[in-house]
Amino acid sequence: MTKPLRIALAGLGTVGGGVIRLLDANAALIARRAGRGIEIVAVSARDRTKDRGVDLSRFEWVDDTTALAAHPDADVVVELVGGSDGPALTLARAALKSGKGFVTANKAMIAHHGLELARAAEQAQAALKFEAAVAGGIPVIKGLREGAAANEIARVYGILNGTCNFILSKMEAPREQGGGRDFAEVLSEAQALGYAEADPTFDIDGVDAAHKLSILSSIAFGTQPAFGGVVANGIRHVIAADIAEAAALGYRIRLIGIAEDGPNGLFQRVHPHLVPIDHPLAHITGATNAVVAEGNFVGRLLFQGAGAGDGPTASAVVADLIDIARGEYGPAFAMPANSLAEHTPADTGERRARAYVRFTVADKVGVLAEIAAAMRDAGVSIESLIQRGSGGEDGSVLVAIVTHEGPERSVAQALEKLRGSQSLLGQPMWMHILG
Repeated sequence: MTKPLRIALAGLGTVGGGVIRLLDANAALIARRAGRGIEIVAVSARDRTKDRGVDLSRFEWVDDTTALAAHPDADVVVELVGGSDGPALTLARAALKSGKGFVTANKAMIAHHGLELARAAEQAQAALKFEAAVAGGIPVIKGLREGAAANEIARVYGILNGTCNFILSKMEAPREQGGGRDFAEVLSEAQALGYAEADPTFDIDGVDAAHKLSILSSIAFGTQPAFGGVVANGIRHVIAADIAEAAALGYRIRLIGIAEDGPNGLFQRVHPHLVPIDHPLAHITGATNAVVAEGNFVGRLLFQGAGAGDGPTASAVVADLIDIARGEYGPAFAMPANSLAEHTPADTGERRARAYVRFTVADKVGVLAEIAAAMRDAGVSIESLIQRGSGGEDGSVLVAIVTHEGPERSVAQALEKLRGSQSLLGQPMWMHILG
């Protein structure tokens, strides 16, 4: 009988516990699909005494997480510690150097150090797998790397952060279902329900989605991972009035990560978008993730499902282990690391698109003329201009503009012309309209 694939597991949080439970529950099925059993031989975490709801007594406990890389009985190291650097990166480097396979759910580490680790894996002829790093249980990396391998990908984009999508879809719900509220109030609810961290900065400011986008971009376009080239803006400045205005115009607001590789360079951006109501992404609600890839022969592919949680993420981790058990592994980013092209960031100012811009302004004569003049002088063509309200307690009203298609640089120039205007109360909110 073929000997089992033996695992050293670092990190026993929600996902680590999920991996153990999944391997226990589906052991026979996994063995049949992998051609051999998969078993954990050693584990490591910060707190040895914590009750994690699974039986750990059958595994060897290793206090020094990085020592798992040299464990004599382990074929593969699974890292679920997290963090772009520190113990996770030390463990990754040591495991690959020793020739062990390495599986991780660590999007930040892959986004920042993926090229280095891919080269180390190839040099050691070891597997490097990270399906769980992007979109939880959705097999989007496998789909792009293997299922769409014959295609030239024109664009990859989607909803890559469940926390933001939960907040936005909650804000757009009918009032009787708790909707119609502003961002801060719904964020507090998301934290209470466990959908958002106590410090939600990485989620709500788009950093988490940017990590994932840089990984998808590399696989889709054959470029070196380039997290530093992702322009990221989050959703903390979206207000209930934006949600209502978008709905009136036939859109829903979603935080979209989008990447394109063209003659002018690699474009990567995470930003709130108005998504047409007839687009599939407009109907992704709650903490769900969804990714769209457009191939020149396969057409549009939509990957949708649970983007986080112990079960979905553990499913992706174990799927990677099954591949390794079968001997099915190749270049981490779909082609040898030395074949990955260096990227040149695209000039976003030259991108042509429609835009939604919302202003909070003083309720006085001449404000609309001032905004319209700034748009005119910057060469922005206005499709519609809407004023809502007749003055609040602070003497403010909301003005929303939708532009015709034009270069993004023109909108930026118009907003720069309005900077410091006494008519504006707060920063304008600029959102792109998904084409």
